Amino acid sequence: MNPIVPDWPAPARVKSLMTTRTGGVSRAQWASLNLGDHVGDDPVHVAANRARLRERLPAEPGWLRQVHSARVAELGRDAEREADASFTRQAGAACAVLTADCLPVLFCDRAGSVVAAAHAGWRGLAGGVLEAAVAAMQVPPDQVLAWMGAAIGPQAFEVGDDVREAFVAQHAEAAAAFVPLPVPGKWLADIYRLARIRLNHIGVQAIYGGGRCTFSEADAFFSYRRDAVTGRMAALIWLE
Repeated sequence: MNPIVPDWPAPARVKSLMTTRTGGVSRAQWASLNLGDHVGDDPVHVAANRARLRERLPAEPGWLRQVHSARVAELGRDAEREADASFTRQAGAACAVLTADCLPVLFCDRAGSVVAAAHAGWRGLAGGVLEAAVAAMQVPPDQVLAWMGAAIGPQAFEVGDDVREAFVAQHAEAAAAFVPLPVPGKWLADIYRLARIRLNHIGVQAIYGGGRCTFSEADAFFSYRRDAVTGRMAALIWLE
């Protein structure tokens, strides 16, 4: 494994990482550290990859059934895991989201009392999944730190008018996150900028990470937009 360790001023008891595609046993389109069990990979390989990840964690991650929603699950309490974000105040419980172009965002508070993870594709982002995750943490937004993991970059994320309109209708300044393409009705979107705008609006100012591109960095990351059939990375956060 060759994970990314977030560079952010999180409290010492907060631990976090994001996996890359390297260091696993999967083959072909899923090579090599695919952690998604719903993408057509050999289940034996996925189990082996998850076991390698588990060696770095205090417990089995709280995997979610992600559906591009704004639902948030509390680890240790909610039996229903159809959600796109999770949070916990329990030491040793690892919040986790799977991505392959969508934006993973990890959260903690400055006191190190609560952590959360969110999966933000454009639908979830526009639907308020980041805001819902912060609300679930139940701490003042100015006490929240956020870290954005690798996602599809602004030079590769092509969207239509519907996506642009969904964001601009909520925050006028979101228009600056879209660059028109020569084809009418097509835009390049900056998902990192869109996430910053939304977090800033609810009072979260301490935002770190961003800048990596899953689409262009093929050796490091899986990308659904690039390859269609591919694996998934995981972004995780927990309290010691």
